[in-house]
Amino acid sequence: MATGNSAAKLAAIALCSVALMIAQASFARDTNDGGSARTVHTAGGLVRGIVQQGGVEAYLGIPYAKPPVRELRWRAPQEANSWRGVLNADRFSPLCVQPMRSSMANQYSGPEAISEDCLYLNVWTRPGLRKAPVIVYIHGGAFYVGSGSVGIYGGEALANEGAVFVNLNYRVGPLGFLATPELRAESPDGASGNYGLLDQIAALRWVKANIARFGGDPENVTIAGQSAGSMSVLALQASPLAKGLFDKAVGMSGANLAGPIGLPSRAEAEEAGTKLMATWKAKDLAELRAMPADRLVVPRVPGGPSTGPSVDGHVLPNPIPAIFAARRQSDVPLLLGFTRDESLGGMGPVTSLVDFRDKARKRFGTQAERFLSLYPATNDVQAQEQARMADRDETMVTAMFEWARLQSINGSSPAFSYQFSRPHHYAPGVRFADLDPTTAGAYHTSEVPFWLGTIDAFDTYRTTRAWTPQDRAMSRSMMQTLLAFARTGKPETRDVAWPRFSADRPRLVEFAETVSQQDWPDPRKLAFFKAFHAGDAR
Repeated sequence: MATGNSAAKLAAIALCSVALMIAQASFARDTNDGGSARTVHTAGGLVRGIVQQGGVEAYLGIPYAKPPVRELRWRAPQEANSWRGVLNADRFSPLCVQPMRSSMANQYSGPEAISEDCLYLNVWTRPGLRKAPVIVYIHGGAFYVGSGSVGIYGGEALANEGAVFVNLNYRVGPLGFLATPELRAESPDGASGNYGLLDQIAALRWVKANIARFGGDPENVTIAGQSAGSMSVLALQASPLAKGLFDKAVGMSGANLAGPIGLPSRAEAEEAGTKLMATWKAKDLAELRAMPADRLVVPRVPGGPSTGPSVDGHVLPNPIPAIFAARRQSDVPLLLGFTRDESLGGMGPVTSLVDFRDKARKRFGTQAERFLSLYPATNDVQAQEQARMADRDETMVTAMFEWARLQSINGSSPAFSYQFSRPHHYAPGVRFADLDPTTAGAYHTSEVPFWLGTIDAFDTYRTTRAWTPQDRAMSRSMMQTLLAFARTGKPETRDVAWPRFSADRPRLVEFAETVSQQDWPDPRKLAFFKAFHAGDAR
């Protein structure tokens, strides 16, 4: 069970990586318009998309729910109104309300437009597809920022390879996850918070009802996400409200299961929400609903009140491990993994061997010597490397291992796992506001454009990458792996054999300079962190 500070810890950890894992989104970014696409009849009305390079058709900005404004703010999403005539689905919708970011960010995707009227999704398909596998991608961003219009989240490449690809906006920050007793009292479900997760479920219902008209198979839907998107995938697997809406799941670097990023209880979430109401100087819900949305974007202060998913009793009726233990999760094949160099919290930066040992003793107390034996270092360079690996293992690897373990012992469907260890190749002299190319390594989010075939999105507005033929070949290999998994529930391809996850002898596929099978990080290290956060490290 999470501690009372779990939401604040999640905010602090995720904020360290938000700039790395999120790209700037655009409202009317260049879409390689090659003319109008087919007109498709959806449940809401006719939509006409645009043709992109290679003949892929993109249908951008399709509403899947009513705008969550005024009295619909902090309510479950309502079915979108139908429309007359033809909706020109030729540009992305605005982002959901969130902070704006620097144009010098690692992956800048153009100018932003932001609105509460933001519950839209995007579909990429190809003429001639029938009963194609469907991949629904859920963006990351610490449940605080992000959108489906981020360049590296596009679906053109996978659609060109025979999938129907969907991504979506969902409410983030306080507008997506505020929980208070007053909100719970007015809810017919007796719950508050998790509106962003309800948005995702509404989008999946839209996919179920409409995707066949775009050439997709509504009985073969894979949900995928990274960071907060991966945490969303886990929550959807656990939620009874999402059962039957997807058939496979992919989680990349994010699980609210272990260590400092466990889910808060309903009481903890509502306590944080009440503190936020005091910050906004609002005496009741009516005043909150009358406030301009931009006032509700609050700074993420480590240790301060924050918002995110919680065990609300409705979307998540119980803690996720308990749902798995009762075998009430969606028992679907999983593809789960992490990147080699994502260190998002823990001890933080270490300057020297002395600093490493001092921080270990301060953080782990009587268990410090055990920790130092698991992460041995005899000089400053080793100390810095071991600190990064320890932070990665504590905040990411332990949680992803636990997700795979829970499925392997409580389900019949297999889990497969990977590690992405391939640093990007950067243009000479390139600089970013949020990333040091010389030390980034295989950073948090760095695998996403390889999986989705969107590595060139980094160079839309300025040249930042110097991709090699080997990089492009690796991306093609990873795309084929994802497509194989979406088609069959197994990531097997002609080039890559995958071991089924086993907690007793965990093996994974590593994407590095080449592709190979490797052991998971030392299980003794993962057991140390799991026990430490349970209050019994030994």
